[in-house]
Amino acid sequence: IQPKAGFKEKLRFNWNTPIALSPSDPAKLYVGAQFLFLSRDHGQSWARISPDLTSNDPQMQKQEESGGITVDNSAAEMHTTIFSIAESARDSNVIWVGTDDGNLQLTRDGGKSWSNVVGRVKGLPSGNWVSWVEAGRHADGVAYAAFDRHTFGDMAPWVYQTRDYGQSWTRIVAPGSGVRGYAHVVREDPVDPRILYVGTEFGLWISIDGGAHWAEFKGAGFPAVAVRDLAFQTRDQDLIIATHGRGIWIIDDLTPLRGLAAAGAEHDFAFLPTRPIQQRLDSDFGGWPEGDGTFHGENPPAGAVIAYYQRTRHVFGRLKIEVFDGDGHLIDTLAAGKRKGINRVVWSMAVPPPRVPTAAQQANAGTQGPRLVPGRYRIRLTKGSEVYEQTLEVGLDRRAHFTVADRELQFKAAMRAHALFGRMSDLVDRLNGLRALVQDRRLRVPGSPELQAALARFEGRTEELRKQVVATKEGGAITGEERLREQLDYAYGALLSYEGRPGDYQVERVAVLEREFGEVAAQAQALQDAELAPLNKALEKAGAQPIALAAAADAGAELAALETLRRAREDGGAPAAATRGERD
Repeated sequence: IQPKAGFKEKLRFNWNTPIALSPSDPAKLYVGAQFLFLSRDHGQSWARISPDLTSNDPQMQKQEESGGITVDNSAAEMHTTIFSIAESARDSNVIWVGTDDGNLQLTRDGGKSWSNVVGRVKGLPSGNWVSWVEAGRHADGVAYAAFDRHTFGDMAPWVYQTRDYGQSWTRIVAPGSGVRGYAHVVREDPVDPRILYVGTEFGLWISIDGGAHWAEFKGAGFPAVAVRDLAFQTRDQDLIIATHGRGIWIIDDLTPLRGLAAAGAEHDFAFLPTRPIQQRLDSDFGGWPEGDGTFHGENPPAGAVIAYYQRTRHVFGRLKIEVFDGDGHLIDTLAAGKRKGINRVVWSMAVPPPRVPTAAQQANAGTQGPRLVPGRYRIRLTKGSEVYEQTLEVGLDRRAHFTVADRELQFKAAMRAHALFGRMSDLVDRLNGLRALVQDRRLRVPGSPELQAALARFEGRTEELRKQVVATKEGGAITGEERLREQLDYAYGALLSYEGRPGDYQVERVAVLEREFGEVAAQAQALQDAELAPLNKALEKAGAQPIALAAAADAGAELAALETLRRAREDGGAPAAATRGERD
């Protein structure tokens, strides 16, 4: 869809030819050669709406006269071309154009007449590349221009702002501003005109006071790399960064930055607003046909982001974040970021994973906790002796087809299974502890055959009960050994996999498992009631310490903790109960 030259005419297109979409009409498209072209039908036809906007200097158009250097007619050496185009979002008749030979052109009547206003940029040497021009989004007459002088050996950023259609200009990025490298792009925030973004050869800089002060963006390990373009995703308030050679980066949610601009940076501490929090639908399903050949970026955190500002780094005293539900119950405690500036802490919005009884293999679904029901939560941050609070509203994913009432039913069903895991763990820990203590006592009474036999029978009975609750062979469904714990893990996983209203059969299945486990628990209680007291009398008579149920529970819990740690080390990661708070 490139515009073509007329009769006996040559169009000069820059190697990086600017193509600009109209912010007011999705059918309008601009392309720059030495002339500005406009299409109103997606490139089907083109209208030339300007004269030659460059200097048209013949001395800069001798790419066919190489002077001994290899001739390059691929357009890489094309000069005196348009390099930047910007239509005003406030008035489609206002169009700015920058060229690679130093002209800064403006039309206020849709291209009928043009004015070169570069001569009004005081202190700027001539002949620069106008690397970027940006029409202001919030006020008429405002525009920004960046000039590139690195081909002259000048690596400084030259960025200007006008408020009167180019009649006067103010340099907003200059030596001493802290910004490093010649500027490629300047953008005005679409929500707050005080926030400006400048991409240079060495990174991204941000100002929250209209260019008076600048700070380098270093979040998430962002490298010192050339930033060639910036775009805003206005629905989710993200900033998309196009780098030269290091891919696309995204700053998730500019809302805290805008909140800081509004509140000012002079406060010691302030909670900052964030975009509306959604419990995003989980989409981590499907195959991996490409193996390790897939290239993908990191997604935003799935949890709720808590943002706050600190004027200085926190050094002394407590710094913690607590989360309370609508009834005032403490439901989570998070580690808080201590650094100076904007901190973001991610809350998973999930209950900790259930305590799952140890068995031959890990319970996969049991490593996760259910997500809490959307609603209003209270955040409390304790900073030394100071306490700050804010409200957090959690909503459903905008794509969800279920309601908050459905989520309440799902959460209730999942927590019922969650609690059953806990009761199973209590029993299995006690049975494992009893077995360990019985084995210890058998070593201490070697000369009592009758007592040895009684202890062995008791140990065997505890093991039989344990095998009714948990699988003792690896392989799960493959080996055919699925006990109550494994069956509950399937039911629990199904409840977590869909957060809408659970099926009646799912709720009934958990109830059936509760009943079956209740029978095993009753058998265990009967065993303890009938046989433990006589055993303890016999142990005391033989001079051995009796077996206490509390000691058995403690011993079993210790064995479970050791087993969890062992498996985590084998897997090369953290224990199954993963950290619920992330900081950046």
